Amino acid sequence: MANNQSHHNDHGAHAEPHVTPLRTYLNVGAALFALTFLTIIAHVFKAHYLPLAPFIAFGIAAIKAFLVMAWFMHLKYDEPSNRVIFALGFFGLAVLFAFCVIDIFTRVAQGTVL
Repeated sequence: MANNQSHHNDHGAHAEPHVTPLRTYLNVGAALFALTFLTIIAHVFKAHYLPLAPFIAFGIAAIKAFLVMAWFMHLKYDEPSNRVIFALGFFGLAVLFAFCVIDIFTRVAQGTVL
């Protein structure tokens, strides 16, 4: 009869998981709420900085996404390979957005037919 407790994992040793203090989660949550209110404020005053409005909105959203990925998804304490895989996904998304922007700005206006 085999002893189940002596089974050796051939996939490598796993490190102890990182335990994040509750205080850190509360601080990150407070930062996310503050950034959400900043997004609302930016929307209210977007007429004052209309050309920069999308960049400000995307900048705030990027900071919020970083906070969620780093602490709530535990990427801050994860292996670098997982960070690279996540970054490649966002790089692919950026390429798709870039193609959409290029497509929109290179279109030729068509005349209307009566």
